[in-house]
Amino acid sequence: MADPVAVIAVCGHEAAHGRALASVVDAGVSVVPNGRALFRSITEHARRGEEAVVVPMTFGRDPELVADTARTLRAVPAAERGTVVLAEPFGTAQHLIGWLRAAAGRVPEGSALLVTAPSGDPFEDAELYRIAALVRRHGPHPFVEVAFSGGDPDLAEGVRRCRLLGARRVALLPAAFVLPDVPGPADADRIPTGADRIPVDRAGPLLSASALRRVLTERVTDARRRLREHGDDGIGAGLTAADNHGHSHTHPPGEGHSHEHGHTHEHEHAHSHKHAHTHEHAPGMAHRHHHPSADEADRATRSIA
Repeated sequence: MADPVAVIAVCGHEAAHGRALASVVDAGVSVVPNGRALFRSITEHARRGEEAVVVPMTFGRDPELVADTARTLRAVPAAERGTVVLAEPFGTAQHLIGWLRAAAGRVPEGSALLVTAPSGDPFEDAELYRIAALVRRHGPHPFVEVAFSGGDPDLAEGVRRCRLLGARRVALLPAAFVLPDVPGPADADRIPTGADRIPVDRAGPLLSASALRRVLTERVTDARRRLREHGDDGIGAGLTAADNHGHSHTHPPGEGHSHEHGHTHEHEHAHSHKHAHTHEHAPGMAHRHHHPSADEADRATRSIA
């Protein structure tokens, strides 16, 4: 990269708001939480005449981090912003599934896998159960359970559940940048002891430091190319990143109604058309307006270490 470029890794709870990454990324990469720290970092790089690329450090479970980052970037006055590009998130749920499968392949088949991450909102936590189910689907491990640091079930409870299922060994498999703490003496009342105690190993980090730096470089390179070739700074797309993240809703009996959605349809000629479509929901039917394909999660993805 001939031109000076600043890389800013903006972090949420998946990276302990930056504490889990500060010692891992390349020297010169700014690791900051979103908000004032990001705002200050952008203006400092602008004063030095540097292009800044901001990478949301999520594995795809925290779309709010992407949207909040975009809002922060938009809030920086144009005169103080300089050239700022919002990159694609570090990873997607599909990347995470692939990385977890690769990490699981390094764990002995006789161990139960306990997929762990810092607890987020209810939808992030529910997403981790879906991800763990897809990791288990074609894997050799008999048990794949989920536990959360600071959430329910916590890690000690997760180990206990693996033991009740019949596991003789448990591997903590991190689905975040933060490494889980192995349950210790303070959790002894919930973990079998003596002859019934089972070994607990930590199978992580999910990505090696070199793999993490490589993926981060790819996100920066792609973002700069997008800006150069298409004039797209990524902020507009980032603002909508969390639009499908949240509650589904149910229509009570007799209160079905229609929703209008804008869809873009590609045609064989060189442009697209947007059409509004209305669809009806029968009474009593719950729905969400984003249906990710589980099959897509099984496809090989780029940047899998």
